[in-house]
Amino acid sequence: MRKADITRNTRETQIQVQIDLDGTGKQTIDTGVPFLDHMLDQIARHGLIDMNIKANGDLHIDAHHTVEDVGITFGQALLKAVGDKAGIRRYGHAYVPMDEALSRVVIDLSGRPMLTYDVPFTRARIGDFDVDLAREFFQGLANSSLMTLHIDNLRGINAHHQCETVFKAFGRALRMAVEMDPGQKGVIPSTKGVL
Repeated sequence: MRKADITRNTRETQIQVQIDLDGTGKQTIDTGVPFLDHMLDQIARHGLIDMNIKANGDLHIDAHHTVEDVGITFGQALLKAVGDKAGIRRYGHAYVPMDEALSRVVIDLSGRPMLTYDVPFTRARIGDFDVDLAREFFQGLANSSLMTLHIDNLRGINAHHQCETVFKAFGRALRMAVEMDPGQKGVIPSTKGVL
């Protein structure tokens, strides 16, 4: 049962994240930031992760705190759901195209938080969504899940396509990384014996 239920309450946000890593991509998402909801739906569907995410944040200021804290809370849930990581593949990668855009995401559930992020968006906003917040989401997620995460948009003209390929590729790479490896039953995939 690789599930987790995490609540994070601050003066700026109240976030609840429930995930099941062995799901089918079912989701209920309401962050108050419609574009973020759309991107989280991509992670659920392409990662085959069932998720319920509810966020209330200080959106009267802007979406920064909400997006970042959803990333942090999602990362905490992911860390809890994978447990000691025995038997998982650990590494995951994906290339995802969408029309002219192409992104690559590579994951190591290493126990060492690191984000390398190269997404040269062609405009600053997608509707009302500030594209800088995509990086904030992944930074919070990488830090709190103790994940090494490399994200590269290799090409793209349409910023919506660029962002969507990143989130879809992340979902696909995460699905691979958390998958149980039949050749490694009960084995933690590290020479150190811990991750």
